Amino acid sequence: MATKPVKKKKALARVLSKKEVYRGPVFSVTTEQVLEPGGVRVRRDLVRHSGSVVVLALDESRSEPCVLLERQYRHAAKAFLLELPAGRIDEGETELAAAKRELLEETGYTAQRWKRIMSYYASPGFLDETMNIYLAHGLKEGIARPEADEKITTTLVPLPTALRMVMNGSIRDGKTIAGVLWLQAHR
Repeated sequence: MATKPVKKKKALARVLSKKEVYRGPVFSVTTEQVLEPGGVRVRRDLVRHSGSVVVLALDESRSEPCVLLERQYRHAAKAFLLELPAGRIDEGETELAAAKRELLEETGYTAQRWKRIMSYYASPGFLDETMNIYLAHGLKEGIARPEADEKITTTLVPLPTALRMVMNGSIRDGKTIAGVLWLQAHR
């Protein structure tokens, strides 16, 4: 009789010490002394974040499906970027509730059908933020309610055009690249 091999659980890093060095309204920063699985002792400075949602809002009422994109200034990039609607998950809020809130606040749109399609780490070398992408169908236009510091314009871009913009570097935002490429692969 054949026996199944026993799967050995991989050991995770052991935190030897931890100190919060910054706390702000959006994220905090910790410095940790860590014993990593390979036996290496290292210092890790980590940005702690509650997680984000991204909305891949699709208008299928036209001959070509269109992706809802936002254009807004991003100071860290020192540029105006085209992006999918997105935002932070507030304390006590579910991912789906956050996705619906962000779509309405930033664009004025609501959607009839929602599906979580992807979750990934934004930059796992130093940041614990997860990005959770939701596909939104059955769009209905409404009035946007952006936060005071959000100056956003929206546009519906045909999927083939959005894909070209990803491939030629016109779209440079990682969450938008991931969403557009996912959509192209699943059409």
